[in-house]
Formats: sequence, structure tokens, C-alpha cells
Amino acid sequence: MVTSFRYDLAMLGVAACALATTPLVARPPAPLPAAPAAAPAAFAKCAACHTVTRGSSGVGPSLAGVIGAKAGKRPGFTYSPAMKKSTVVWSRDTLNRFILNPAAVTPGTIMPNPGAMSAADRAAIVNYIATLK
Repeated sequence: MVTSFRYDLAMLGVAACALATTPLVARPPAPLPAAPAAAPAAFAKCAACHTVTRGSSGVGPSLAGVIGAKAGKRPGFTYSPAMKKSTVVWSRDTLNRFILNPAAVTPGTIMPNPGAMSAADRAAIVNYIATLK
């Protein structure tokens, strides 16, 4: 019994020495989430009514995660009857057309026309909205 106890202690010491001299392999830190892209200057017209934070809304609904969503169906906002009836699924193309002329995409929408905007500004806004998750 004493021999067995000494053997166990000796093996424990060998294991401890092995662990103490084994180099630790450092794992790289988990990557930080990518910072959201900066809003283009033209987005100021949108930001007057829309937020970019999921779950919060202003006069208009949040635009976070809108790409791929059905118009007028996301919880947390009271949509107009026209948006509730809409069959639009937001894509880069439908957003671009909606920004150009909201009533042409969703007749009866209460979103005002944002006014004259260049194709480049619309593209910058759509690209920015696409980064919002």
C-alpha cells in the first residue's frame, strides 16, 4: 500500500513537471465584429425618420436588416395600410426604386418622396443599408 502511494505521488510529480514545461500554444483572440460602414452624407435625408438600430424606430421603421425582409411585416413598427398590403421584398433593386419614387413601388405609401437624388447617392444609401444587420 505504501509502495502504491509513493508510486502515485511520483507519477503525479512527473505529470506536473510535464505540464509545467510544456509550452502553451496561444490562441489568437476572436476577431472583433466589423465596424459598421459610415453613413454616406445623402443618408441624412433618411436618418431624419429612420434609425439604423434593430428594434428601434423613429417616424419610420429601423432600416437594420431590411435587405431580404418583406415590406410592412417586421414587428415593432406600425406600418401604413399600403405597406401592410405590399408584396415587396426589400432588395438592393427595390430599395433603389423606392428611394427614387416610393409611391411607384408601394402605391399609397405615406413615405414622402425624398426629393431629387443622384443615382450615385441612391447607390451609396442602398449599399450602406445593406451593411446594417
